[in-house]
Formats: sequence, C-alpha cells, structure tokens
Amino acid sequence: MKIVRVLKKILILVLVLAVPGFLYYLLVVEGKNRYHALPVFGPRQIAKTTHRVRGKDVPDTIFHTLADFKLTDQDGNLVSLKTFDNKIFIAGFFYTHCPGVCKLINSNVNLLASSYAKNDMVYFVSITVDPERDSPQVLKQYADTFKPVSNHWLFLNGDISTVYKLARNGFLVNALQTGKDDFIYSDKLVLIDQERRIRGYYTGASADDVSRLNDEIKVLISEEINKHDKPMY
Repeated sequence: MKIVRVLKKILILVLVLAVPGFLYYLLVVEGKNRYHALPVFGPRQIAKTTHRVRGKDVPDTIFHTLADFKLTDQDGNLVSLKTFDNKIFIAGFFYTHCPGVCKLINSNVNLLASSYAKNDMVYFVSITVDPERDSPQVLKQYADTFKPVSNHWLFLNGDISTVYKLARNGFLVNALQTGKDDFIYSDKLVLIDQERRIRGYYTGASADDVSRLNDEIKVLISEEINKHDKPMY
C-alpha cells in the first residue's frame, strides 16, 4: 500500500508539472496564428513586382490605402495620418446635432475606447460631416458629454471638401449634405491597420457588429505584432 501511495504522489506531481506546460504549448505554439486573417477591403491592383511562395514567383498586390489628410481635433490640434504612425485606428462619421443614431454609435465607441484606453496601439476617431457648425469647441463640449476615459478618442473637424473626399475616396463610405440640417452619411465604423488599409466595416449601432469589431481589433493587434516579430532575412 505504501508503494501505491508513493506512485500516486509521483503521478500527481507529474500531472501538476506537465499539464501547464502542455496547455502552454497548445495555446502558444499550436494555437499561434490559428485565427483567420482579416480581409483587405477596397480596389486593388497587380504590381509588377513579385515575391516567392513555395519556390514560385507570385505577383504582389497593391491594396487601397488612405491618402494623407489634415483635420483638427476637439483640442485644436492638427491630426494627419502621421498621428497614427504604427497605430490601428477605427473611424466613424457623425454630427453633434444628429437626432438619434449618432448618440448610440458614439456610446458604443466610448465603451470600446474605454476598454483600449491603456493600449497605445489603438485609436478611435469620430469625424463630423457638419464641420461648419461643429467647430473644435463644439466638438469638445460634445465629447465631454460622454465623459470619455480614453484620450485615444479624437473628434475631428475639417473643411467640407476634405471631409467628404476623405469619406468617399479614403474610407469608401457615403457622406453628403442634402439640406441645411440634413446629411446622408454612413453608420459604419471602419477598421484601419498600420499600413493604412481598410480591414473591416461594422454597423456602429449594432451590438453584434460592435462585439465583432472588438474581437477583430484583437485579431489585428495579433497580426501586427506577429508581423513585427518575424525574423528579417
């Protein structure tokens, strides 16, 4: 009986030591890169350059990327693509006197921005489609109504032609003024990677879509980290 008890103790000790290591192997080694890479949205072109895949030359793809822009945030600071160097950011459109849906969308953005408040890799931007009325001071007052935890959430203003061109040609969404207080604009939140490419569209008023956005932000963070962790040859 004494031998049996000793064997049981040895078996328990082996399990205690081995199981955590095995779980670590499954999660870190076997589980690495098991997620599905996010798609890249927008028009694309085939480049004249190539790269090697399994011994074959494969043409490179030129993806749609955001062109640079100059906007102003709620604190009067200039914001351009350089602001988001080595950052992931999520963009959406709104206006401060929007009668309903904007508040819901920005409440969802506030929740997301709060959850990533300590992550310097992730930013959120809300761009007004009524920049003549929504001055930086007005945007500041509007932003304060959400009592945002994160300083990574920027409310942006710019001249009308810049904002509408950026929406249509950059983020590939609608933005149009149809009357004095009437606007047509997309309710989508747009996920942008570190290379300025569009990686996802999400309905900002949909709890399911916002949850999916949260998951896919994490996927994109992992993708970017893994990209930089690859050895250079």
